Amino acid sequence: MSRPAPGRILIIEDEPSLLWLMEQYLSRLGYQVDGFLAAGPALERFDSDPAAYALLIADVSLPEISAPGVLPSLLERNPALRVLVCTGSSFALASLPEPLRRRVGYLQKPFAPQMLAAAIQRLLEASDQPPTAAGEASAG
Repeated sequence: MSRPAPGRILIIEDEPSLLWLMEQYLSRLGYQVDGFLAAGPALERFDSDPAAYALLIADVSLPEISAPGVLPSLLERNPALRVLVCTGSSFALASLPEPLRRRVGYLQKPFAPQMLAAAIQRLLEASDQPPTAAGEASAG
């Protein structure tokens, strides 16, 4: 894996052990990580300095978050933000407006740490090309 991109990674994951593992793994890779078990506090942190974040990793099957509802707002507030949706449920990238889809990736749970690192690298290095969605046959 190449050198981590500048900026922080914000993680929203309601499973404490998975959140801890992702924080530890990504920190060891050199990323700065802010992890939260609930969307409310995570979104408050994001709102305090949207430009500080390069990537949001979110489990969108949380009761308080709707990816199609919240992602456009986050992506508008930080034009450089990339989002990696990690969920055990299905997620259709096609549910997002076309311009935003290019900044969102999908990783089906369960996943290996190396799959997480590869998905992050693809998203952070992406230009205007739609990212490859791991675990999803078609992005729409």
